[in-house]
This record gives sequence, C-alpha cells and structure tokens, in this order.
Amino acid sequence: MAQVTIYIPNDLESQVKDMAASLNISISKFISNILEQKVQNEWSSRSRELAGSWDDFPTLEEIRSKQEQDVEREAF
Repeated sequence: MAQVTIYIPNDLESQVKDMAASLNISISKFISNILEQKVQNEWSSRSRELAGSWDDFPTLEEIRSKQEQDVEREAF
C-alpha cells in the first residue's frame, strides 16, 4: 500500500482525529475512506442491481384518468 504525506491545518487534524476515534478506525483509514468516496465515479454494484426493480412513474394522463369528476366550485 502506498504512503502519502499531507499537510493540514492543526484544527483540521484535531477534527479528523476526533472523528476517526468516534468511528473506532485509524486516521489513515478514515482519510482513505473519504478519498475513496470522492474519487469513485461510477454506480456501486448495489445501485446497479436496483435498476428495473420498480415500475416507472405514471404519466400525468394516467394519474388524471383515474380521478373522478371534480365538484363544481362556488363563485366568490
């Protein structure tokens, strides 16, 4: 696995340490997870598996065809 040196402000380092500790992971793993999310440019396999798993939304005409006649409104 490659090693990279980065320079970040002290206050950001403190936040990163706190967040990594709250997740019970190392700082390296925390930063690696964030970078993986940012550079990932394709759908996950779970997302691709959802394709076609539900019907398309009905058209406006289909929705309106199932409505009953609207009640006549009173004049002002």
